[in-house]
Amino acid sequence: MKTEFTNIFNQYIKREGAKELLEYLTKSDFFTTPASAKFHCAYQGGLAEHSVNVYKRLVKIVQSQYGDEWEKVFSHETVAICGLLHDICKVDYYCEETRNTKVNGEWTEKPYYTIKEILPYGHGEKSVYIINGFMRLSRGEAMAINWHMGGFDDRVRGGSYSMSAAFEKEPLCVMLHTADLIATYLDENRNK
Repeated sequence: MKTEFTNIFNQYIKREGAKELLEYLTKSDFFTTPASAKFHCAYQGGLAEHSVNVYKRLVKIVQSQYGDEWEKVFSHETVAICGLLHDICKVDYYCEETRNTKVNGEWTEKPYYTIKEILPYGHGEKSVYIINGFMRLSRGEAMAINWHMGGFDDRVRGGSYSMSAAFEKEPLCVMLHTADLIATYLDENRNK
């Protein structure tokens, strides 16, 4: 998955700071960490797999919405940035530990993932913050990544109406959220 992610990244993401961002990802646990602690892609390398899945779904959604000339609406670079980097907030986020579990009547140590929040900055907003430390995002890219969790975002559950305003102003927000949902619930094995 690292090779596929890197190939897509290098093919489409060319803006200033992209090389340094990819170096950061390569030196971090991005390619070995899970996408979640116990749900989708909750295994080593799951985050990179999920990121590629979301990118592929986002391409299909944008193509279906805008047709063959979709790149006149959104550049392929924008689609790659949003799809591949929406969950960069999960770098250095999970920690593998072990616990005793009964298997066939015998106690055995089993690995599991737990959260070790080094930078408590939220979710989508943390991804935007990290990316902007390396390269500038457009307003639309930042909004899409910031709100990719949709109704699962804690700010929305707390009563904020900002997500709905973002979805109305920036169609990429809706499409990235949808791509994330489809990848998570339809494309990925939740029981690996």
